[in-house]
Parts: sequence; C-alpha cells; structure tokens
Amino acid sequence: MRRPPAAVLFDCDGVLADSEGLSSRVVAEALAERGWRISPAECQEVFLGMSITAMLPVIEARVGPLPEGWTLGIAQRISQAVESSLEPIPGALAAVAAVAEAGLPMAVASNSTAAELRVKLIRLGLAEAFGPRVFSFEDVPRPKPAPDIYLAAAASCGAAPEACVVVEDSLLGARAGIAAGCRVLGFARETDAGVLAAVGAEPFRDMAELAGLLGLEP
Repeated sequence: MRRPPAAVLFDCDGVLADSEGLSSRVVAEALAERGWRISPAECQEVFLGMSITAMLPVIEARVGPLPEGWTLGIAQRISQAVESSLEPIPGALAAVAAVAEAGLPMAVASNSTAAELRVKLIRLGLAEAFGPRVFSFEDVPRPKPAPDIYLAAAASCGAAPEACVVVEDSLLGARAGIAAGCRVLGFARETDAGVLAAVGAEPFRDMAELAGLLGLEP
C-alpha cells in the first residue's frame, strides 16, 4: 500500500465545490451583456481553472475594454449564486473527512478570489476543516499554472512540496501542482483523463477512490 502523504492540498472548484457550471452561467450572462453571446458550456471550456485576472485579456480581446469595477461585480454575482445554490462534488465531503480523521494536514489552493473562496467553504461547511490554510490567487504573486499557490499551501502545512499530494481537476491546476513538485491526482470529471495524464497527473474518476489513492485505506 502507498504511504500517506505529508499533506493533502485540494483545489476547490470542481474538486470540493460543484461550482464550475454555476460560475460559468454567471460569467456567460455577464459576457452576453457586453455583446459576447457564449453558452455556459462554452464559457466553462474556455475559462476552466483560470483566475479572473487571466480571463480578462481573453474577454477584452473579444468585447473591448471593460468598465471599472466589472471584475468586482462578477465576483459578487458569483458569490450570490454560491450562497444560494452551491452543492459539494459527490463524495468530496467524505474525502475531506477521511483526510482529517487520518490526522493529515490539508489546505485549499484556488484560482478563485479570496471572497468567493471563503463563501464557498462556508456554504459547504468546510471552513473549519481547513482553518487558516486557505489560499486564493490573490495571496501569491502568480496564479495557476505557476506553482506559487501550491508552494504556499505546502508551506502552511509544514510539509515539503514533494511530500504532498495535490487534488486537481483542471489542466492549469494540474500543471501548477506538477511545477511545485507535488504528486498530483487528477479528478477526471470536467477534464479528460488523458489530458490530465499528459501533464503528469494520475487520473481518477470518483471521489470515493481518493482515500485509497492517498494510502488511507488498508
């Protein structure tokens, strides 16, 4: 059996929170208001795993300069949708509980804004489980796919990156974990397993598998 890691570093959207479709719907509606008629599914395909700062050049290349405060407005609209409608990824809460019961430190590292991330974790009842070990792209110099956020998350757990496991669902996030030197488990729900494997992640398809992949089951 594989030895458990020193720490487990979770992405949030698409790993803990079933929020990708929710956020894509809000962004698609906002882009339609600017003249870019894009479906939520298309929006998710284009922007999956990206921070809002990384999204802006793509959006402005299509619709022109955005008004001041546009990104803040989007963040607020997403937070409102999260507060009313967000659900966990099936099996995610049990997976987090298994890591906690094993006594492993864990952190969250997300390309969401800090405000959005806080609302998501509260809605899912996970804020206490992660405590202060919660990182948004705003907490580091560079968002995913740079390794900064996972290096910071590992340090918060008192663990060397190479001793940590990252749980990711997006190509950008998997690349960030690999760049940080972590073992990456790629949750193949929104991203094709072959795409995740191609960058060095180990694909899996069901959160019920996670405890075993972490070496937490006999």
